[in-house]
Amino acid sequence: MTDTLAEPLTPDAFAPFGDVLEAAGPPDRIINQGLCGRFHDRARLDFDGGRAGISLFDAQPRALPYRLEMVERHPLGSQAFLPMTPNPFLVIVAEGRDATPGRVRAFLTAPGQGINLHRGTWHGVLTPLHAPGLFAVVDRIGEGPNLEEWWLPEPAMVRA
Repeated sequence: MTDTLAEPLTPDAFAPFGDVLEAAGPPDRIINQGLCGRFHDRARLDFDGGRAGISLFDAQPRALPYRLEMVERHPLGSQAFLPMTPNPFLVIVAEGRDATPGRVRAFLTAPGQGINLHRGTWHGVLTPLHAPGLFAVVDRIGEGPNLEEWWLPEPAMVRA
């Protein structure tokens, strides 16, 4: 069994896999009569056919260390996870875009961070660490095979 240490989620470290969604730094625009900061266009949504949809996911919390046995990817669309609580969650991705995933990496979000996974990125399942595991998810709604799973030949343990 291999060990993977969870690292803090930062835009630079996560860039090969997707976008970090957070209201950090000064807003791009001030709107609504000067009472609202807009952090504009923070995710690269990418869909092959279909349309963007918003779904709500209510996932069971997991604990660290976490045993990772499977990763998945969505070849027809990106997938954004926006937590509806201030609790951090675990983000697991795997390097590479080939038929088999590469090295596993794990990130621990800070409160208020969400993510957008680029189309075709190998990733673990939604992994909240606290209840409730409630997320708004923006992804592709449409026909076609948009889920591929890969069972790891040897499980990985993700540790804090």
